[in-house]
Amino acid sequence: MNLLSKVARKHRSLDDLVFDSINLVFMLLLCTVMLYPMLNTLAVSINDATDSIRGGIYLWPREFTFFNYEHVFGQAELLHAGMISVLRTVIGTALSVFCTAMVAYTISRQYFVLRKFVTLAFVLTMYLNGGLIPTYMLMRELHLIGTFWIYIFPGIIGVFNLIVVRSFIEGLPETIFESARIDGAGEFIMFFKIALPLSLPVIATVSLFVAVGQWNQWFDVFLYNSSKEHLSTLQYELMKILQNSNASMSSKTAADAFAGSQSTENNVVTPTSIRAAMTIIVSVPIICVYPFLQKYFVKGLTLGGVKG
Repeated sequence: MNLLSKVARKHRSLDDLVFDSINLVFMLLLCTVMLYPMLNTLAVSINDATDSIRGGIYLWPREFTFFNYEHVFGQAELLHAGMISVLRTVIGTALSVFCTAMVAYTISRQYFVLRKFVTLAFVLTMYLNGGLIPTYMLMRELHLIGTFWIYIFPGIIGVFNLIVVRSFIEGLPETIFESARIDGAGEFIMFFKIALPLSLPVIATVSLFVAVGQWNQWFDVFLYNSSKEHLSTLQYELMKILQNSNASMSSKTAADAFAGSQSTENNVVTPTSIRAAMTIIVSVPIICVYPFLQKYFVKGLTLGGVKG
């Protein structure tokens, strides 16, 4: 028996070793596939633009330079636009998450009479849309065009986020709410003292979703506030820089671009180099925030998807 148990343990150990080896190789390949585009973009962004035209830039720049970033940050409007982007991200995320959590708590209560109707009304908005022109006319009638609040109110509640938060709250033990109700707690007390603290994982998950959406948004600026320079966002200004670079390159031959006719001292920017620098600039803030929310992000997605 001892001999058989030793053989079995050795066999299991061999199986575990093979599995761990395959798993390690697979995860390394997956990490490479995930990281390579970002590292390649970083390499292009800190490589000389005319040299990048030749291609062959992979993980390390061939001719190191920060001129692409100097060109982008040299625009006077970027500082103010960056502040507007930060404000809309912070305010928009806070209000959106709070309102989403309140509505999600309401429709998660089985005794709410209009629970199914309200849920159906929200879900229908995921598939039915009034269109661009009616939406613009609605924003005009609401006097939101030309104001900062056009970035906040129209999308304050995302239906997908609402469903995720509702599913999470429905998964909380009902006995907790029943005990609080017996002790005389009202709905607001149960929401702020029980549902909201216990929903921290899914709140963090939804906050990340909303913050990324707010930070990357530029089309609403183009539609509603393109003439209001004091309300322009960082992403919109970067988009204009890229458009100007494309227009500049289209008016020159490839030989002129390679020779550095766009600027003095052989410093050149191309749409590719500008696009790479812009990608890194707008990605860094989210990359810095994500590690602090990672554990909540995974837990929130897992638990929030238990019930439909």
